[in-house]
Amino acid sequence: MGVYLRLAVPSDGALHETTLTFLRDCGIGVLRPNQRRYTAGMPALPGVSVLFQRSADITPKVEEGSADLGVVGLDRFLEMRRDVGAANVVIDELGFGRCELVVGVPDSWIDVTSIADLADLSTEFRERGTDLRVATKSPRLVERFLLSNGVNYFSLVHSSGTLEAAPAMGFADIIADVVETGVTMRENRLKTIRGGTVMTSEACLIGNSAVIGKDERRLALATSIVELIEAHLQSRDMYSVTANMKGETPEEVASYVLEHSDISGLRGPTISKVYTDDDQSWYAVTIIVEREKLLTVVNRLRQIGGASVTVSQPSYVFRAEQSAVARLT
Repeated sequence: MGVYLRLAVPSDGALHETTLTFLRDCGIGVLRPNQRRYTAGMPALPGVSVLFQRSADITPKVEEGSADLGVVGLDRFLEMRRDVGAANVVIDELGFGRCELVVGVPDSWIDVTSIADLADLSTEFRERGTDLRVATKSPRLVERFLLSNGVNYFSLVHSSGTLEAAPAMGFADIIADVVETGVTMRENRLKTIRGGTVMTSEACLIGNSAVIGKDERRLALATSIVELIEAHLQSRDMYSVTANMKGETPEEVASYVLEHSDISGLRGPTISKVYTDDDQSWYAVTIIVEREKLLTVVNRLRQIGGASVTVSQPSYVFRAEQSAVARLT
């Protein structure tokens, strides 16, 4: 079978392994013959080619149409995308790769504790005939953020290396970098400031709808990937709870459960006959509930006579209309 859809994933960095694990959990694992190959297959969906790309290259590849879908950090997508580009975010929160793009200033700047203080300091720098130097790998995002927060006098120092050392080495005064825990920044004697978070980011799925929509086979494969991912994400907060209950008829058991709105589930209970070797009439009651209601539902079912309560988590929850598919098309 030929290749009809190309999915770009990170070839290295923090999102590499987590992306592959996530796709496997969604039932669309990647089969890569060896680590030196930059293309791979997706056995569950023949016709899909997986392209291993640098994170910085994924957004341009999707924009130009050499990849149809891509997994990338939201911060990287917003930094790299064209203002009027063909790529758009299909699913903005994949549940991994969470980080923050923040401003970091030297610990020794004891009078700078907020973004407002930084705005005042930038004015002082200008009055001395210089600009506040900001080292970052995300110049577009950082420039917009600083200007929108009144930091009007600064120059951006683009760096592809380690940013935390920039103030100590003297080629920048402050930095704006992506952090997960902030430990590295603190160990390099930098601190975050109040209001200094440029954005919160995590892995997202992007797509080129214009290219995808031109071919029916490509659209069908893209829709399958998006539906499986979205349904898997929706299942994470859902549980299927089953309890055996006595009753004369399934209608009687259903009405008894529905009297308690806190245990009626998303749409109501599913009732099925339990066949036993005695004369008692038992029915299995199954309801789908949200994670935060799980213990409440289990306890209430036991209170109203439910026995042998079992709980399982579905792998997918497909809704009547998947919102991500609408964004794809």
